[in-house]
Order: sequence, then structure tokens, then C-alpha cells
Amino acid sequence: MNVIDSEMPFQVLGTAVVASPMILLAVLGVSALVGKPLTESLISRMTQVAVAVALASALTLVGLMLVVGRSYVPVEWGDWVTIPEHHFHFHLKFVFDALSIPFVLLSCVLCGIVGAFTQRYLHREEGYGRFFLYYAIFFSGMVTSSLAGTIETLFVGWEMVGLSSALLVAYFLERENPVRNGQRVWSVYRLADAAFLIAAITMHHMTGRGDFGGLLSTGVWPYGTATITSTQALLVGSLLLVAAAGKSALFPFSGWLPRAMEGPTPSSAIFYGALSVHLGAFLLLRVSPIIQASLLLQLMVIALGTVTAISGSLMSRVQSDIKASLAYASLTQVGLIVIEIGLGLHYLALIHIVGHACLRTMQLLRAPTLLRDYDELENAMGSRLPREAWAGARNLPVDVQRWCYRFGFDRGFMDTALDRWIVAPFQDFFSWFDRVEHRVTDVISRESSRESEQAKLHPEELEKAA
Repeated sequence: MNVIDSEMPFQVLGTAVVASPMILLAVLGVSALVGKPLTESLISRMTQVAVAVALASALTLVGLMLVVGRSYVPVEWGDWVTIPEHHFHFHLKFVFDALSIPFVLLSCVLCGIVGAFTQRYLHREEGYGRFFLYYAIFFSGMVTSSLAGTIETLFVGWEMVGLSSALLVAYFLERENPVRNGQRVWSVYRLADAAFLIAAITMHHMTGRGDFGGLLSTGVWPYGTATITSTQALLVGSLLLVAAAGKSALFPFSGWLPRAMEGPTPSSAIFYGALSVHLGAFLLLRVSPIIQASLLLQLMVIALGTVTAISGSLMSRVQSDIKASLAYASLTQVGLIVIEIGLGLHYLALIHIVGHACLRTMQLLRAPTLLRDYDELENAMGSRLPREAWAGARNLPVDVQRWCYRFGFDRGFMDTALDRWIVAPFQDFFSWFDRVEHRVTDVISRESSRESEQAKLHPEELEKAA
């Protein structure tokens, strides 16, 4: 039998793509746990090898697929968790198809570029090893998410990307703002993850499995059609749309995006300019048959993308720092990508993602030296560089111009709105439950609760202690 026609080369190469970043993560993680940090040169070489192996394996597999004429290659690692009575199983499956291959190649290339840049950018920094540990978590998460063939596999990669993102936002531990912003990013991700998890459970109940292939009656991505009804598609798709909005900072969750710029420049480039910010759009592309099954869901996706693109454009024009301005410029493009997905222009959206990710990576990596070059040029000129205002602004009434400026400067009032209309009601609701619990325990125990010596629910106890 011809070796190329067998499954063995595809399985070996596919496993190498997935395993390379995981091995890097395991080595760096073990060295950190045992308290024996590796040298900078060793970390950089290991990173280069992991990226090179993953990229070379992916390119070789693509070449074999073109030679054989295959457009879909599954790599299955079996069931890791099985609960028969609940019809649930955690099945690790990776697929190489028209969507996953470009995205995993993009992830490998950009991770390799940023890894090489970081070797010099963070040279002799105290957190050098910690950065590359988070980098390895992110790299593994992106490869897992890109190649996920089941929704539970995608959820694993999704969580790894979110965890590494929040940790790198809070990379500068000695400063208060990065830590607080990292917590803010993590809290928004938690909301998106909750919607994702509910959607995954719903899919299991509807189809009996989480395999994306089970959603398609004919063909592979993007030619298949959904096997679920339009009502079911609206339910699952709405939850996944919330998940995508949180991960990609779509409206109204855009407030965390400038906060994420507190991290080092390399993490800002690869996360919020290139890969992580597009992961929500990638999710919508993966479940595009579900979106196409419901007209209302399509309109919701288009509307969300439109609002995001407009608000991102307004906010990017009035930011006072270059990284925040580039972040909102990225948000504008992501909004356009979401519109393309809602219109069913899948390949256009995929090409848009690849081109935009490469551009933003270059711009964010160039940002620190660009500012220095601008300063030197303005010092040589003795004046500021001319900046042209948007010509369309002159046609707007003055009050509208001022409102647009305030909307952009205050970043769309999104943080304030989320705190007032989502966080505050959530806290009040569970605080009420907490008060009820204390009253019930007081009645049962016939004395005041002693859960905390500083509990504010029982001021008389604090007076007695004083």
C-alpha cells in the first residue's frame, strides 16, 4: 500500500502540530514548579524549535493533502471523560480543513515572529521566563482552538488563551493598574466562557455529541448545512455570539481592550492585535452553518458587527496613546469581519483575518520605535507633524461632533454601563441571598452567624468584640 494513501502520515503530522506547543508548555511549567528556571538562551531555543516543528509539520501535512486531494483530515485522541447516564463524553478531536489550516499556520507564523522579537525585547528582564511560560500557554491554546473538531476541545483551547491573556495583562505585578486591568479582562472572559459552556451543553443535548461535524448534514466547512432547527440554531448561536463578543471585545464588551494594553508590547501585538482578538470571529466562522440556519441570528451578527465597527472607529480617533488607538482600530476591522460572517462571506472573512492580523502585529511591534522616530523628526523640524482631520466631520452639527468625541474619549461608556446594569444587579442579587442565608442560619443556630469576625451583617457582634 502507498504510504501517502494511508492514514499514518496524516496522523503523525497532525499529532506533531498539536503536541509541539504542549511539550514546550510542559517543560517550561515543570521548570517553574520545581524552582529551577531555565536560561534565556535555552528558553529561546526551545521556543524556536517548538514553533518550527509545529509549522513544518502543518506545512508538510497540507502538502500531502494537496497531493492526495483531501480537504478534511481528522486526528482523534479518543474520549477522555465519559458519563453514559447523561449522554456526555469529552472527546479530543482535531481537524485539518479549509478553516483550521490557514488559522493554525497564521498562529505558528505570528507566534514565531513575536517569540523572536521578545528574546531581545525582554532580555535580562526579571519576568523573562514567566513571559515565555504564559506565551507557551497561549501558543498551545491557539493551536488547540484552531484545530478543534469538537466544541469541548475548542473550549479547552479557548480557556488557555483567556488565562494566558489575563496573566500577561497583569505581567507587571509590582504595579497596581496592570493587576486591576488583568482582573477586569478575566471577569469579562468569565462571562463569555459561561455563555460558551452553556452553548456546549445545549449542543450535547440537541445532537448527542459536541462534534462540529455532527452539525453538518452534507459536506465540510463551509459547504455543509446545519442539522438543527432554526429555533435551536437561534438559541445556540445567540450564546456563542455572546461568547465571541466577550473574547473579541465586540460591543458592549469593548471596554477591556485598552486595559489589555498594560501588558508588554509583544503580548499586545499577538493577543489583542493579531490572534486572540480574532478568536471570537473564528468561532463564528466555525459555527457558520448554525448562523446561516436562522435569519434572525444572521441579522443579530450583522448588527453587532456594524455597531462594533462604528464605535471602534470613533474611539480609535481620539485615544491619547498609540497602543489604545491601534487596539480600537483592530476592533473596527473585527467588526467588519463579523459583518462579513453574517453575510455569509466566509472566505472573505478568513482572508480579512489573516491580512489584518499580520498588519496589526507589525504595527504594534513597531509602535515603540515609531514614537521615538516621531519625536526625533518633530525635534528636527521644530514643530508638530501635520495631522489631517476626517473631512466628514465638518459636515456634522457641532453638538454631534462633541457627542462623538465624548463617546470616543470615554470609550463608549461601556465600562460604566456594564458596572451599573450587569455587575451591580448581579452583586445585589447574590448579596440578598447572602443576607437570607445568614438570617436562616441565625434562626437555626439561635445565635448570630460566625462566618467572619468582620461580617458587616451583624454590627452588634462587632460591638461586643470591641
